[in-house]
Amino acid sequence: MTGQPLLRVADLVTEFRVHGGVVRAVNGVSFDIHAGETVGIVGESGSGKSVTVMSALGLLPSAGRVVAGHAHFAGRDLVAMRERELQKLRGKEIGLVFQDPMTALNPVMTVGSQVSEGLRQHNPGMGRRAAAEHAVELLAEVGIPDPKHRAKQYPHEFSGGMRQRAMIAIAMANRPRLIIADEPTTALDVTIQAQILDLLRRVQQETGAALMMITHDLGVIAEMTQRVIVMYAGRVVETAGVDAAFHDSRHPYTRALLQSLPKLYHRVGELPAIGGQPPNPQRLPDGCAFRPRCARSHGREACLTRPELVETGPEHRAACHFHDEAVEVDA
Repeated sequence: MTGQPLLRVADLVTEFRVHGGVVRAVNGVSFDIHAGETVGIVGESGSGKSVTVMSALGLLPSAGRVVAGHAHFAGRDLVAMRERELQKLRGKEIGLVFQDPMTALNPVMTVGSQVSEGLRQHNPGMGRRAAAEHAVELLAEVGIPDPKHRAKQYPHEFSGGMRQRAMIAIAMANRPRLIIADEPTTALDVTIQAQILDLLRRVQQETGAALMMITHDLGVIAEMTQRVIVMYAGRVVETAGVDAAFHDSRHPYTRALLQSLPKLYHRVGELPAIGGQPPNPQRLPDGCAFRPRCARSHGREACLTRPELVETGPEHRAACHFHDEAVEVDA
């Protein structure tokens, strides 16, 4: 894409202090997101997806810290910002939708007061009554039935789908420029999941925001995104337009993820799985981190050297020494 990106993450490195040493959970991650674009970040649990975003937004727990790199949002380096400056951005210019709304929402505050809290924090001139009325309007916008009554209820009185809708209402309250949805449908059944994805799509269209979807669900990636970033062991291993990623993937990890998807037009049988386990970040293998699980490696000496992201096609990059050996994926 052309033009200045809305969010540019460059060479980000994040470490955690743990018993017995230091874990590098994010290791040199770089990517761009442009205004109005929908980008998916995908990978197995522990690949560094959420930690990358939490690093950029200053939301790491006390044991974690960014040790290198930058995350520029609209030209401002988030990593260099103080907490007070970040608080002015989070909830106003950057909206967040977390995986588990039951833990993200405050259990002792009504849902309406939590929606109006963000409105008043970022709009000091807005009175309590005006914020409460706008909160009801926002709950109605995200499909909460009887919003005036529901605004007075607590999170435990909402279903899982309704709690997620409330989280989206909070995220969109100040019409942010970027919405980050971290596994927003993981705990929901397929019907509610479809409704939430439709809602996120509509909210993005109405606000004109860029949307970042963090997920392990390739179906969500295929349905929602224009571009996909694949992460493994704290690094970006492939980035491409969603069609290229699904039908002409260049990294064996991306191919393995796609091949593990069930297909409606194939006979039901045992799905192929990726052998082995993701590596322990304290003891990463030499060279390519995917090497021990990679069918393409076969003990090749080149795989003992860590591959860098290289251009493999238009707006398509992969970190594999043998990316030219990839063939079309049946997905």
